[in-house]
Amino acid sequence: MTEHIRGRIVTGHEISDDGVVTVNGARVTSVLGFAEWLALHPESRIPGHAGTVLPGLVDIHNHGGAGHRFDTVDPREALGAAAFHRSRGTTTVLAGIVTAAPDDMVAQAGMLGELAAAGEIGGIHAEGPFLSGTRCGAQDPRFLIEPDQKLARRLVDAAGGHLRVMTMAPELPGFDKVAAMLAEQGVTVSLGHSDASFAVFREALRPNGFGSSVTHLANGMPPLHHRGAGPVAAALAAAARGTATVELIGDGVHVDSGFGAMVFAAAPGQVALITDAMQAAGMSDGVYRLGPQEVRVSAGVARVASGSIAGGTAHLLQCVAWAVRECGVPLVDAVRAATETPARAAGLADVGDLRAGGYADLLVVDDELALRRVMYRGRWLP
Repeated sequence: MTEHIRGRIVTGHEISDDGVVTVNGARVTSVLGFAEWLALHPESRIPGHAGTVLPGLVDIHNHGGAGHRFDTVDPREALGAAAFHRSRGTTTVLAGIVTAAPDDMVAQAGMLGELAAAGEIGGIHAEGPFLSGTRCGAQDPRFLIEPDQKLARRLVDAAGGHLRVMTMAPELPGFDKVAAMLAEQGVTVSLGHSDASFAVFREALRPNGFGSSVTHLANGMPPLHHRGAGPVAAALAAAARGTATVELIGDGVHVDSGFGAMVFAAAPGQVALITDAMQAAGMSDGVYRLGPQEVRVSAGVARVASGSIAGGTAHLLQCVAWAVRECGVPLVDAVRAATETPARAAGLADVGDLRAGGYADLLVVDDELALRRVMYRGRWLP
């Protein structure tokens, strides 16, 4: 069945104040200006103006929401988390697993790989266990280990080709060998939870250094300092050259708006807005879990017992609005950071844009970026 959605079309490249997205089945068949569409369809009923139409959002770093977790072997839990974020406009999500006992991580990757094969999630982001103990944040330090090729291969095999991103600390012994293997398997090596120097981080982000992404920039790494630039400066320099993508948690908690504005200005087209959402996203304050650890949420901020922030409680459309309103980022750039850029960073095809042949994933919002409707694979969600 063919459907025509008319509105102000905003993609990661341009704004059309009056355009029409035509959908047939699960795919987009055309995106045209209204006058052009009308010339091609003179006998069709003219669709009403729905509002502002965005591509379906893509979150490549997400651990759960609505009381559900991705770090689980229960598919109902993972499906519940994916459904929550989809209902908020994130039509593609990478399910995040965190540092835990190796057998547990492998089992989680196996279950999530099956959901990815069925099209329920976009793939898997393994955040750990090859991370710095000094900068582990909310990762459980009991299970951190140095990069291990056998465990990395187990995770890749269990995921069945759906491990899209793995976060690693580049200063750890064995990083190069494991990163090279992951890159050969099509896995994006993302640098994070690292205490590396500027030089080490920069080297890992060179074209022959295997790293092509940076996990939640500024969180889980030394702060930027003018006499110790560290990973943040190395990441921004690589992103400015177009050789790395930097994740930015746009919830207004993990970084402030001034830092966000700087990142967007320094690395145009290379910023991937993420939520780093955990089980408490969309829920009230209380006690939750992230991996093996208990998390307490107060005033919407999640922390583990050490005091470290333990993921986010926002959804991705809220992060887009934060970038626009608080950081002064143009809407087109904010939309690109929540659609095309993360999709490209994770090697995801047919999502992240409104174009002929791509999946018919889109959302309709009002002038304040409040959600009105979500279409997923050509069907409006209830």
